[in-house]
Amino acid sequence: MKKLIILIVAPFLLTAQAEKSIGTENTWLTDYDKAIAKAENEDKNVLVYFTGSDWCAPCKMLKKDFFDTSTFQTISQNYVLLYIDIPMNRSLISAEQLKHNKELSSRLNRKNSVPLLTILNSEGKELGAYAGYNMNGGTKKHIALLKKFQ
Repeated sequence: MKKLIILIVAPFLLTAQAEKSIGTENTWLTDYDKAIAKAENEDKNVLVYFTGSDWCAPCKMLKKDFFDTSTFQTISQNYVLLYIDIPMNRSLISAEQLKHNKELSSRLNRKNSVPLLTILNSEGKELGAYAGYNMNGGTKKHIALLKKFQ
């Protein structure tokens, strides 16, 4: 009986980790290869967001001050969104997802900065990046980065 339940529930759990919702309307992919393929298909750039969702205070504030705004909702329509989380609480993501995120961080976030917004083209080449957030509500530099590459 336990095996039957696992067989039924496992596909739903795996699918749930394929996408992440942050902000009020956006769905973020969590797989680099899928994000690049989608960007190529849709002729868009990729916005990669590196975060420590459960421990990084600036990341939590950036969600409220930036990702939850109508300005971001509008601009983000021009991007494929990729969410890369390295949480302290390892139960928040699967071991496989954590491995994927760490490998991607070692390639695209060599300084291990969070929060970090990185713009990639559909070939995976970095076009621009902005690291940090001072938690005072000022998101002009974040918005300018997105507008520059939309």
